[in-house]
Amino acid sequence: MFVSKKMTWWAWVALAAALFFATFPIFWITSTAFKPSTEWVAVPPVWISGQPTLDNFSAVFISQADAANTSVTSVSETGWRAIIGSLIISICATILSISVGLAASLAISRYKFGGTSTPLMILSGRMFPPIAIAIPFLVMFNSIGLIDTYIGLILCYAAFTLPFSVWMIKSFIDDLPKEIEEAAMIDGLTRIQAHFKFTIPLIRGGLISTSLFIFILNWSEFLFGLVLTAKDVVTIPVQLSKYFAATAGQLYGVQAALAVVAVLPLIVIGYFIQTHLVRGLTFGAVKR
Repeated sequence: MFVSKKMTWWAWVALAAALFFATFPIFWITSTAFKPSTEWVAVPPVWISGQPTLDNFSAVFISQADAANTSVTSVSETGWRAIIGSLIISICATILSISVGLAASLAISRYKFGGTSTPLMILSGRMFPPIAIAIPFLVMFNSIGLIDTYIGLILCYAAFTLPFSVWMIKSFIDDLPKEIEEAAMIDGLTRIQAHFKFTIPLIRGGLISTSLFIFILNWSEFLFGLVLTAKDVVTIPVQLSKYFAATAGQLYGVQAALAVVAVLPLIVIGYFIQTHLVRGLTFGAVKR
């Protein structure tokens, strides 16, 4: 039970400072996305451009040939392929990770599969540095022809995020009384039918919040996307590192524009599923 108290001045200062540090990167990226190239690294810094431009976004979406007669910043490759690639890989890897994680969570939570040490063994895969896992993936995928393929990255991303899927979904299943499933089985349902008709629908909020978390991990992953690709497949984080010009150096404005575009799907998805997110994050908070 929470008691409402009047906040002191230092609490308001601390809250304002925390809000500033949390939102300033978003403000700066958005501001840089609309700046002309002369203001990217200006000294003193330009907080809000007095001459906002869409050239950076044009460079992300318009090819160099189409932009020949415009003032668009010259880049070697647009961001379309990276955006489409990230969407395909992140969505497929999230679906695969959640599907396998749900099955594993049910087996561990309801049937005690593998004993009490199984969850820790699954999580131990995330205790290694990512580069230590990337090298074995590189050798293995190279031997079976999955380097620079969508299937290879999907399998890699799913395997990398699976421990999180198992642990998060398992916590939601543990909070659900097993008596619900037992009552369904008394009414004539099999165990599988009880899971599909009662267990999974009742943890829907948890599944949605876990899916968003896993999607964000896949969407923002850089190391595997860099190591396991060459030229046929590219993701947004890898594409961001490619925006470099010999004369201008890092194309900060173009990078910021693509970063803004990359953040938008997460904001839209989070907005439409916010009800399920709140339910999923607070699932099990009330004592039975």
